[in-house]
Amino acid sequence: MLRNCLVFILCACFSLSALAQKVKPIRVLIVDGFSNHDWKQTTAVTKWILEESGRFAVEVSTVPADSLERSAWNPDFTQYALIVQNTNNIQNPNLRWPRQAERQLEEYVKNGGGLYILHSANNAFPHWKEYDQMIGLGWRRASEGYALEIDGAKSITRIAPDEGKGTGHGDRFNALIQVLTPHPINKEYPNQWQTANTEVYYFPRGPAENITVLSCAFDSTSTKRTWPVEWVVKYGKGRIYNSSLGHLWKGESYPPAYRCIGYQTTVIRAAEWLATGRVTFPIPPNFPTAISQSLRPEDSFKMP
Repeated sequence: MLRNCLVFILCACFSLSALAQKVKPIRVLIVDGFSNHDWKQTTAVTKWILEESGRFAVEVSTVPADSLERSAWNPDFTQYALIVQNTNNIQNPNLRWPRQAERQLEEYVKNGGGLYILHSANNAFPHWKEYDQMIGLGWRRASEGYALEIDGAKSITRIAPDEGKGTGHGDRFNALIQVLTPHPINKEYPNQWQTANTEVYYFPRGPAENITVLSCAFDSTSTKRTWPVEWVVKYGKGRIYNSSLGHLWKGESYPPAYRCIGYQTTVIRAAEWLATGRVTFPIPPNFPTAISQSLRPEDSFKMP
């Protein structure tokens, strides 16, 4: 009897330990500090979206504004399963991460780390060639890499440097996202779903190596052509997710692009895949469809 009781207690302890490990939150670091977008609100909303899911514990490292302090900034990325990159120096190319932080991010991803390129972060750092390799495509001049376009048969056309334009976008609109490649992030998504007030980048450019385009959208406000919206990149042992979704401009407050349930679901599922290689977060029943948007209420988020 005593032996049976001990066995039961040990089994219970192991089960509780396994359960604790299963529900242990995924550690995420958001890097911010400068951008032509509202980076403070973008960080706050992204942190809230991830933590509300119950799957993540999110910290923030803000690149110092002071140049001397910035030169010494060097967070330990290895303490996290995922880095969310939310800096953008498109208006001030001299504003950069210190070289030691650049090298650390390169090694972190090469060794298996996850990297989420958050909207305007793919506008950043044209000087940093390994960053170009990590993001695959970004906001670049016509001479700075290949562009990818999707034709009517959903085949990808590779456009050479200096052919066509540099990266840009037309007016924001309620884009119809078309799933191009099945992936754990979009598993069981409808083949098409509506976003709200989003940007579709035309001629996104870069090395476009080790890249898989997950979705695309027809650019109805400018080029009248279909361009990638989401893509993933393999860099060493690491995984990168990059997308033009998630625009939050100065003067906006929790705009429809961020209130979109399709966007919020994708943020969570992409982050989980980057950090763990699998996706367990379910698709909510009110996920948007090809004919209707789905937005959370304006008061569902408040700036801290």
